[in-house]
Amino acid sequence: MNATIFGPEGPEITPWERGFFREMQPLGFIVFARNIDTPDQLRRLTHDLRESVQRDAPILIDQEGGRVQRMRAPHWREYLPALDQMDRATDPLRAHWIRNRLIAAELHDVGIDANCAPLADIAEDATHPVLKNRLYGYDVETVVAASKVCADAHLEGGVLPILKHIPGYGRASVDGHKDLPRVDAPRAELDAWDFAPFAALTDVPMGMTAHIVFSDIDDSAPATTSAKMMEVIRKDIGFDGLLMTDDLSMEALSGTVAERAAASIAAGCDIILHCNGKQEEMQSVAGAAGDMTPAAITRANRALAMRKTPAKIDIPALEAELTRHLG
Repeated sequence: MNATIFGPEGPEITPWERGFFREMQPLGFIVFARNIDTPDQLRRLTHDLRESVQRDAPILIDQEGGRVQRMRAPHWREYLPALDQMDRATDPLRAHWIRNRLIAAELHDVGIDANCAPLADIAEDATHPVLKNRLYGYDVETVVAASKVCADAHLEGGVLPILKHIPGYGRASVDGHKDLPRVDAPRAELDAWDFAPFAALTDVPMGMTAHIVFSDIDDSAPATTSAKMMEVIRKDIGFDGLLMTDDLSMEALSGTVAERAAASIAAGCDIILHCNGKQEEMQSVAGAAGDMTPAAITRANRALAMRKTPAKIDIPALEAELTRHLG
């Protein structure tokens, strides 16, 4: 199995993609707004993606609610940015659970079984606006509690949570889609603050790296491509779940996408996430990523075994309760 997760180009799988996915056997897929039209169309796409690899491959999405929400009205609910909801709700953690349980129900209904949430980054005054209102709080305790609620709600809904952005992205004052964030805080401060939520969430089955440099640990490479940072993640933070890169198309990383993929695998990432659907890039990334390591296969099997049939819920009652919590 190839150590990749790919995003298809459009709302239907193309003949080229079908053949490429059948041959390369990526671990799974990720969908974006460009892939989504209606619930029926999305169900066909998720079915066809799995059919292309002849197995129950995981299908991911970024459906945080708020600005980062690929499935939108009129077919799906709209949500407040997470930080705004946490601030507004009369019972923040209960409202956060309801929000994420409803999101999980929407995802499971269309064949999506992994979501890139929770976010365990801590909001700071200097956090870049592209990230800040997506976060859950300004301190370790709040972020850990809300992240646990989010992960539990997804698992109960039959959707695997993906913890991000390991080992912490809250100090990023630039947009990692365009530039490489750098953090110069001392290691002891990072351990006590930035890394602490992730150390408390090591039971989440899957995680995503941060494209960010921590200069006191490795001044030469962002966490995604840094063997030193991978050692921090695995040994010091203690995260032994399936670890994927953030999107390799982001400009925080240097070099070609193939070079980025090779560097990420060499550093210790299990899986390469490539999202833009470009054929030539997918081919080069697949070649550079290579087959999953035995350790990555073990972690993937352990994570995928946590998928389950969702518990039944009263959706109208939960919607009404969420509305009450938000006034």
